[in-house]
Amino acid sequence: MTEVVRVDRDRPHPPDIARAADCLRRGGLVAFPTETVYGLGVHALDRDAVRRLFAAKGRPADDPLIVHVAEFADVARLAESVPDAAAVLAARFWPGPLTLVLPRGASVPLEVTAGLETVAIRIPAHPVARALLSAATIPIAAPSANLFSRPSPTCATHVLEDLNGRIDMVIDAGSTDVGVESTVLDLTVHPPEVLRPGAITLEVLQSVLPIIRVASRDASAPLASPGLLPRHYAPRAPMTLYQGEPAAARNALAAAAREAITSRRRVGVLATAGDMRILEGLAVVIAELGSDDDAERMATRLYAALRELDAAQVDVILAREGARDDGLWRALRDRLRRAAAQVVVVS
Repeated sequence: MTEVVRVDRDRPHPPDIARAADCLRRGGLVAFPTETVYGLGVHALDRDAVRRLFAAKGRPADDPLIVHVAEFADVARLAESVPDAAAVLAARFWPGPLTLVLPRGASVPLEVTAGLETVAIRIPAHPVARALLSAATIPIAAPSANLFSRPSPTCATHVLEDLNGRIDMVIDAGSTDVGVESTVLDLTVHPPEVLRPGAITLEVLQSVLPIIRVASRDASAPLASPGLLPRHYAPRAPMTLYQGEPAAARNALAAAAREAITSRRRVGVLATAGDMRILEGLAVVIAELGSDDDAERMATRLYAALRELDAAQVDVILAREGARDDGLWRALRDRLRRAAAQVVVVS
């Protein structure tokens, strides 16, 4: 069984953190909270430990990891070079949910980078993650603490649902704050490109470096960042996403729900507050995301809601894509489309 260590979010007990840090230094696998989601940590410079992490998650070897460090000075030990833009961005956004892709330094195993000559690095802001990095005094490679392609975990219970018995320890500090993974920004290309949208939005990044743009990925190219596969963050039940003007998308969703119910399928719906009226009288399982105009609330609820529908053993999941594609809405759209394996109905 995986050991669960419960700590106070803001004042984690130092002996508990020291024990987890020792486990990491010895090659163990420790799940811990970051401000985005729970990560599964391993000594980033220990090849054998990294291989055990991939095996525990069932993660393919061509999907790179993010390396977490305690201080900006640690970046130079992992990257072959650190451009001025990295220092500018770090001063503004670190600690925080921004990952920078830099040229790989010789100390970083290729197992961590999926064989690429780039390495993804960030400094997390969560007090427990900060304490763990300081105590461990090693770089910690940490993807999300779940089975590969499943919805990311936003609490320790989600970690145990997927990985109990597969990893050594979980540090339980309650629910995470942001709810979706970090923004990934590639600084090895010009202009810099956002590979994965997240809580640090494109617009906010461009207020610091106006030349930043969103990447247009070649599907045949190697994965330069985690979270780029067409199907990711996905529930067990097949999911369909409805896109378009809100009223039309809601009507299409409701019609699909009625058809599925007629076919004796158990239907789950990821619903905003504005979707509730159209669902009245339908025998569906609802996981509510919150207000239609509250992207922050939706982000914190998304993965938990998907897991709730899985727990309800629904046969199909229906959801509606928001009309906006800016700010945090861009990250929500990205996660919803990947959870639905790009099955999008335009209404």
